[in-house]
Amino acid sequence: WAYMLVYVDDCLAVNHDPGPEMEEIKSRYKLKNDTYGEPTRYLGANVDKFQVPETGEKYWSMYAYDYVKESCKMVRGWSDNDGRKFKGNREDAMPAKYRPEIDISAELGDEQATQFQQMIGILRWSIELGRIDIITEVSLLSSFNVNPREGHLEAAYRIFEYLYNHMNGGRVVFDDRLPEVKEEQFKEVDKNHIYGDVTEDIPCNMPEPRGNPVIILMFTDAAFAGDLVTRRSQSGILIFINRAPITWYSKRQNTVEASTFGSEFIALRVGCEMNDGLRYKLRMMGIPIQGPTNVYCNNEAVVSNSSL
Repeated sequence: WAYMLVYVDDCLAVNHDPGPEMEEIKSRYKLKNDTYGEPTRYLGANVDKFQVPETGEKYWSMYAYDYVKESCKMVRGWSDNDGRKFKGNREDAMPAKYRPEIDISAELGDEQATQFQQMIGILRWSIELGRIDIITEVSLLSSFNVNPREGHLEAAYRIFEYLYNHMNGGRVVFDDRLPEVKEEQFKEVDKNHIYGDVTEDIPCNMPEPRGNPVIILMFTDAAFAGDLVTRRSQSGILIFINRAPITWYSKRQNTVEASTFGSEFIALRVGCEMNDGLRYKLRMMGIPIQGPTNVYCNNEAVVSNSSL
């Protein structure tokens, strides 16, 4: 199948021969450039081919180098205006002992609070473009968008200092090789005995699957009672299609759980809902899916209770 991805005024044609479609678009709309070719940017992200060292093969990749570079330049100016020194040698995005929920520093004024909110917005889009390494830190700070404090603003500055020091990080490589799943490492169970004769709810109007099949892998985890004030846990979810990370998620849970089991079970439940949506989307795009999603979590009680 051929695809045309459209987001407002950004178009990305995924096709072996995109010429006819692009000429049709040129006949109806004025393009920024009269010529077109392999993409170099999409939605603010850099796009190019990356050579995987172990095989020498090249795969399309996405990374946020230019976006992060310009963002850090702007935030550095804000830092100078605030009378603080921008330290561009940070090795971590947030100190391990810093807990934004118990920060009792002075509340920010309207101008600096707006600045903090802008910084969080920039950071969240950086995450969308592949900077998965700051997803949890930004999630924790985002909870204080309504009433940020001086300590929260300083923590946001620190994340930008970390990005400045690791400008080339966060490249997402769309590696289409099938992952190696070693079934012998996992306990063998009689799935028919556990789940019965169940089948996936296949969309009735999906197009014919074409092309190579893909395998989905999902990893889930939770930081139990990580919030020292509310004792709510933080969910973390990462979903791969073949060897390419496609969905990343880090968010505080809505409920307070009494055990690690409860928090990790909720993370698994949210992950399964996200997986259902992803499988439906892939099927409606005509992409063949090989087998069920491989789900990984590190809590044996959760695995056992999900299998009974």
